[in-house]
Amino acid sequence: MEIPEWMTDISLLDVGTLIRVALWLFVGLPAILAVSRFVQRWVTEKSHAQRGLVIGKLIWYFGIAGVLVTVMNELGFSLAPLLGAAGVLGIALGFASQTSVSNVISGLFLMGEQPFVVGDIIQIGGTQGVVLSIDMMSVKLRTFDNRFVRIPNESIVKSEVVNITRFPVRRADIKIGVAYREDLARVRGILMGLARDHPLCLMEPEPRLIFEGYGDSSLNYLFAVWCTRENWLDFRTSIQEGIKAAFDAEGVEIPFPHRTLYTGSETEPFPVRVVGETVGDLEDPPGTD
Repeated sequence: MEIPEWMTDISLLDVGTLIRVALWLFVGLPAILAVSRFVQRWVTEKSHAQRGLVIGKLIWYFGIAGVLVTVMNELGFSLAPLLGAAGVLGIALGFASQTSVSNVISGLFLMGEQPFVVGDIIQIGGTQGVVLSIDMMSVKLRTFDNRFVRIPNESIVKSEVVNITRFPVRRADIKIGVAYREDLARVRGILMGLARDHPLCLMEPEPRLIFEGYGDSSLNYLFAVWCTRENWLDFRTSIQEGIKAAFDAEGVEIPFPHRTLYTGSETEPFPVRVVGETVGDLEDPPGTD
């Protein structure tokens, strides 16, 4: 039986359309993904990770939108009614999901202002960690005890954010107490010499020893020393260990709190036992059997 010509034309048209749609979906989308990842890596190498992440995602999102529009055209859908319906649907969704819209807008502000970028160490409230990604809805962190934290963008915009690694150098503030009997000029010389000899300590900005006041049992100082941000943790630990070792070697006393008990002029003094004596060596306090 011979097939009519008009049925052959329709069949060929449908098969061609399906082939083109399949090519766009199964070849176009993987190709767009590959291009977005390549551009992301290239921009990251030339600039920084945050800019590469943003540009890569923009290529991916616009590529998906272009593929969907092309597929709909191939299938014979008219875009005008769909755009109108999408507008109405978008307004309804906007009222229904105000928090999500606020997070998206806040994400755009974060990407534009760039108070921090991927790889920075930041602190938001009581949470501190490394920035893994800055997305449209949230910022993702990895804390130092290897926990994953997701913080909505709206919360970040409304909160105080501390960027710990924004600048190339950091200061370590070390509180030190020495006994009242110590020679303060000698103590200053020991600390400044330790700073000069420490391999991680920077001389510019110069170290400073700031007198903070008279404590209950000690003279209190703030030893402010600088290092590069990459070495801050190691430096903070090693400089404090070095201070203890230097004070021990020079005989400088780091006092512990002292307390004096006064019972009044009409009260007999408390009995005191000297270290090394036994209880039997002490006289009984007055008024005891």
